Amino acid sequence: MINIKTITVDGIKYYSEKPTEHEGDLKIAVLQRGWVVVGKFERKDNDCKLYNASVVRKWGTTKGLGEIAENGPTKETVLDKCNGVIEFDYLTVVMMISCNEKNWE
Repeated sequence: MINIKTITVDGIKYYSEKPTEHEGDLKIAVLQRGWVVVGKFERKDNDCKLYNASVVRKWGTTKGLGEIAENGPTKETVLDKCNGVIEFDYLTVVMMISCNEKNWE
């Protein structure tokens, strides 16, 4: 028996069941060693996850990370989409910024 959960046709992904929507807030996390990541944040004790996450390779701002947190990515922002989930320990967090989710859609 073959169990296919997703199939991509002409660049469009089709699901056999609706993908899980994560309830966490959209956050930019600055982690140790200079990693800047963005996604739906979930924390259980010290275990943190960002779902639908991207690495922010280039901010593309004139006013820092707060600018894209509030206004969404600029034309110059470069986001490297991650397949799956970014996982990290809470002790590696330097700071977190809440995002205006409407501007990230």
